[in-house]
Amino acid sequence: MKFDIDSDSSVAPYQQICDQVVAGVRSGVLATGMRLPTVRGLAAELGLAANTVAKAYRQLEAEGHVETRGRAGTVVLPAQQERVGA
Repeated sequence: MKFDIDSDSSVAPYQQICDQVVAGVRSGVLATGMRLPTVRGLAAELGLAANTVAKAYRQLEAEGHVETRGRAGTVVLPAQQERVGA
């Protein structure tokens, strides 16, 4: 999956990454178990600070979309069901 950052958007770059990962998981473009790019690699590709990408990955992990497995990288977890009334 290719990530794109809109520098003219009012949405913060880390949130744009989060939104794209969540959309990719829900659409099936990002399959369960698929490894995401490394923090440094994605930061370099997008021209962002590594801390920006790390913040996105931390948020995605807190929300249950990905899991960081140390040297094995960050992997996609199964898509979550939308909660009714949430």
